[in-house]
Amino acid sequence: MSIYTRPVMLLLCGLMLLTLAIAVLNTLVPLWLAHENLPTWQVGMVGSSYFTGNLVGTLMTGWLIKRQGFNRSYYLASLIFAAGCAGLGLMTGFWSWMMWRFIAGIGCAMIWVVVESALMCSGTSRNRGRLLAAYMMVYYVGTVLGQLMISKMPTDIASVLPWITALTLAAILPLLFARIVNDRSENQEATPVWPMLRLRHARLGVNGCIISGIVLGSLYGLMPLYLNHQGVSDAGIGFWMAVMVSAGIVGQWPVGRLADRFGRLLVLRVQVFIVILGCMAMLSHAAMGPTLFVLGAAGFTLYPVAMAWACEKVEHHQLVAMNQALLLSYTVGSLLGPTFTSMLMQSYSDSLLFVMIAGVAFVYLLMLLRKAGHHTTPVAHA
Repeated sequence: MSIYTRPVMLLLCGLMLLTLAIAVLNTLVPLWLAHENLPTWQVGMVGSSYFTGNLVGTLMTGWLIKRQGFNRSYYLASLIFAAGCAGLGLMTGFWSWMMWRFIAGIGCAMIWVVVESALMCSGTSRNRGRLLAAYMMVYYVGTVLGQLMISKMPTDIASVLPWITALTLAAILPLLFARIVNDRSENQEATPVWPMLRLRHARLGVNGCIISGIVLGSLYGLMPLYLNHQGVSDAGIGFWMAVMVSAGIVGQWPVGRLADRFGRLLVLRVQVFIVILGCMAMLSHAAMGPTLFVLGAAGFTLYPVAMAWACEKVEHHQLVAMNQALLLSYTVGSLLGPTFTSMLMQSYSDSLLFVMIAGVAFVYLLMLLRKAGHHTTPVAHA
């Protein structure tokens, strides 16, 4: 029997539509703010408000799923995100955009938790890895398509927001034709999230998710601004962002295979080292195409390998709780990254984007170099 059941396929179809909307807004919002001549620190604060919403949404969704089930939670998450999209066109200004991006962040994180938890509960220990891999592939493909849409369509706010809002509402439709059963065991329901963050033997995996959040949050939130200040057009920015995310898609399968064969520890060390090299290449103004591809291939595959590290260290009934803890860790990193990086860019130079990313990657590399031993095949990996 195929692991890609009808509910799973429809859930992934809805996720694809939502990811298109998320990707377009994540790139265009910083550009819209830059066109309004807002200072860099305010652009970073709007990005941070979105990731703060991610944090709030992550914390509240487990409670919502338990009481309303996957379907209703998914509908509500989509409606909240649609409201956050539409609100950007209703009110202008720094504070109002912070509020609407915060609301959009809540809806976005709720969508991720609902989809990930639904896939975890739909799978078994043998096929959960493939389900999560499909989830990540859909997410990255949707992200790339969203960037390519930016390069081919008008990017002014009046043209974009109507179809983005409509796309978000259309993502509700697939789940109207399938019911996802919330079939969780008692052990899974009783497993708290917070103790997962304190597991000593899973700490490097948790730290890796935090570092991944800092790296990707900074790249998503501030790379479009960096390119804009370099004189790149909106269409060009969409293209280069698509190149970077495409590298993440290309790197998923080979990185996963290498991690299975040579161990998570070695692969994580190599990934982090390549991220540092990619940042150094950007600082030295090397060819942007190969540099962004290398940076994307290493940076966008860091999270699943770190997640696999942590998941192999817990019991089967703790996997859902660990997944939630790792998403929380990633969200915290995504919140901290754009906040501090934008302040450094405002005070010193746009080049501080890559200095910051290389710095946190170097700190994580030092942690990894202190860890001896070889990692076994994980219980569940993406």
